[in-house]
Amino acid sequence: MNAPVTRRNAVLGIAVAATSLATPSILHAQSAGRVVVVGGGFGGAACARALKRAGANLRVTLIEPNKVFTACPFSNEVIAGLRDIELQQFGYDKLASEGITVIGLAATKIEPQRRTVTTADGAELAYDRLVLSPGIDFHFEGLPGYDDAASEKMPHAWKAGAQTLLLRRQLEAMEDGGTVAIAVPANPSRCPPAPYERASLIAHYLKTRKPRSKVLILDAKDGFSQQRLFEKAWKELYGDMIERVALSQGGRVTSVDPATRTIVTEFGNYTPDVANVIPPQRAGRIAEIAGATDTTGWCPINPVTFESQLVKSLHVIGDACLGGGIPKSASAASSQGKACANAIIGMLAGRAVEAPRLTGVCYNTVAPGYGFSLAGNYQPRGDIFAEVEGGATSPVDAPRELRAREAAEAERWFQTITADTFG
Repeated sequence: MNAPVTRRNAVLGIAVAATSLATPSILHAQSAGRVVVVGGGFGGAACARALKRAGANLRVTLIEPNKVFTACPFSNEVIAGLRDIELQQFGYDKLASEGITVIGLAATKIEPQRRTVTTADGAELAYDRLVLSPGIDFHFEGLPGYDDAASEKMPHAWKAGAQTLLLRRQLEAMEDGGTVAIAVPANPSRCPPAPYERASLIAHYLKTRKPRSKVLILDAKDGFSQQRLFEKAWKELYGDMIERVALSQGGRVTSVDPATRTIVTEFGNYTPDVANVIPPQRAGRIAEIAGATDTTGWCPINPVTFESQLVKSLHVIGDACLGGGIPKSASAASSQGKACANAIIGMLAGRAVEAPRLTGVCYNTVAPGYGFSLAGNYQPRGDIFAEVEGGATSPVDAPRELRAREAAEAERWFQTITADTFG
């Protein structure tokens, strides 16, 4: 995703928004089968919907404990007071109306030998194929001092919802002249550019409401996706309000003390007024319960079929899988969900599965009316997805008119992908 800007000179426009939602051709199911999908985010819901649309005789069950899904894309605007959280929330009524059985409980146990999933009420569901789309969980052991209790004082806001609103309230309560610190983990991580978008939008809030304040980024990486675009925007829009301490400068956070709101790095300690701590991540817990995670905490897959390399008859999509070059993003998860559905339909029908070509697009808004984007195409190569030619990124030296168009395109993309997935 981080190829030099010079190898891509296409300006992103409507074509990129369309590419991000490219749908694999779905083969029509010839016989009944039972497919259970665990996790109702962008990947799981898209997969369940594509499966059911492939054939009415296919029995598709979606297991998701939350009645309302709160989307992460655009949640940084909620934090900055630019958007109401209700615009991020989506239900599953439309999926149910299409014949998908929606179970509003958590999956607690998976027995691959018996091909059953157990839900929180003790009920067992049999399957022919199982799809896990559990998103991320936090690797608290990787950040001493941080846990669920600590997140109530030093919110991560990396799962949209209550934490998003908590961080917003902390910003609103901070006095002018305060410091907001954002602790950024190493990759792999959900939506790698999102911490820098968050820093940008928090800076916008501070510039307009508390102009003597600053944003401090404590980063476990030296470089990051779309870095030149972000840094140019920061200089243009926010001057010296944003400071970033990279890995080689001692920016990696090694521990935290929530009692004193202290962030400890390799070269020094910080006690900001607001501490947004994004911890290291791994695949959602149910993937580990199923035996689908390896020592990295993520799920290795066959990139052609999305089958787990560790567990038969089980597929993994979205943020939880080891995808190689493809990012952990909403558009990538949606694309994977549809491709996985295509693979399952073929496998149930006894047909060979063709290698998918996936797309992913990432929009970033750094201020109202100022956006940029990065799109990529991906195909299986060995055990992972590798980026192939045909992607595009926003030019660094673009006029503000293009930045405004891309900000508008980002909103259209969000409306399209959420309608495609939930509506």
